[in-house]
Amino acid sequence: MTALRLRPRTQAAGVVAIATVLALSGCASKKSTTATSPTSAAPSAAASAAPSTAAAPSAAASSAADPASLLPAAIKTAGVLNIATDASYAPNEYFDTDGKTIIGLDVDLGNAIAAKLGLKANFQNVTFAAIIPALAASKYDLSLSSFTDTKAREATVDFVDYFNAGESLMVLAGNPKGVTGPDLSLCGLTIAVEKGTTEESEIPALSKKCTDAGKKAITGLSSDDQNGANLALTSGRADVGSADSPIAAYAVKQLAGKIQLAGQIYETAPYGIAIPKTPGLAPAIKAALAAMIADGSYKTVLDKWGDDAGAITTPVINGATS
Repeated sequence: MTALRLRPRTQAAGVVAIATVLALSGCASKKSTTATSPTSAAPSAAASAAPSTAAAPSAAASSAADPASLLPAAIKTAGVLNIATDASYAPNEYFDTDGKTIIGLDVDLGNAIAAKLGLKANFQNVTFAAIIPALAASKYDLSLSSFTDTKAREATVDFVDYFNAGESLMVLAGNPKGVTGPDLSLCGLTIAVEKGTTEESEIPALSKKCTDAGKKAITGLSSDDQNGANLALTSGRADVGSADSPIAAYAVKQLAGKIQLAGQIYETAPYGIAIPKTPGLAPAIKAALAAMIADGSYKTVLDKWGDDAGAITTPVINGATS
């Protein structure tokens, strides 16, 4: 996902030791190909209720009672939602300890949304920077991968907004460089980020603030996945790590005293489910999510992952403000 509101992330099991999370965690390293082998995930019990098929007096009432009525025919016939995700972004999407099964907040939401639509979800690990091009090429039905909804991205895909998140900075324990936030305290430092994310896109603007103030520029160190970015911080190759707020908070918790957050959460913006502009799947996804909010299953998923603070009350399509 102000003057620096670029947010194109632009873009657990707490049982995974951070040595593995950050030494490329129980999450397997994301490959640089557009996709790896698919993994199927079962729909969550919280959202497994069959959609109502009661007759409705209007199209709007019908979609509220039965989100599946809005599905494109080809997807309804296939019975599957093929979902791309970057499985290095714990706790939102990452590999379980078996190194094969993709789990996380977004995965649970995807399974529940699919169930509301009478479908099954098939999650596939895809390098984050490759997801939107793959959606544009119709390789996947949608993506749940902590995407920030931005106007720039809306030119290529549609978003159904489903969560609010900010950004956070991570530093080594004790904050030896004295980082206070996305400000001049970053001047002259190296920041580790994942390629294609909001955090990567913001480095030039942050660096310009430094040079305009007569200070040293910021150096960005980009990795193919978040695990690599985290490892750059813990190994000392970077002074600061940057990620979306739920991901940074999880990393700090898992590292147990080795790293800490610096400053406050900033640049809060909506996460969106990214969907190709054809074949018009967004209204069905929006209706399914609205049904989950109404019946409480949306909150159940967020509570499970400790992310209820990011809850929304009404899903919208393409709600970015910048």
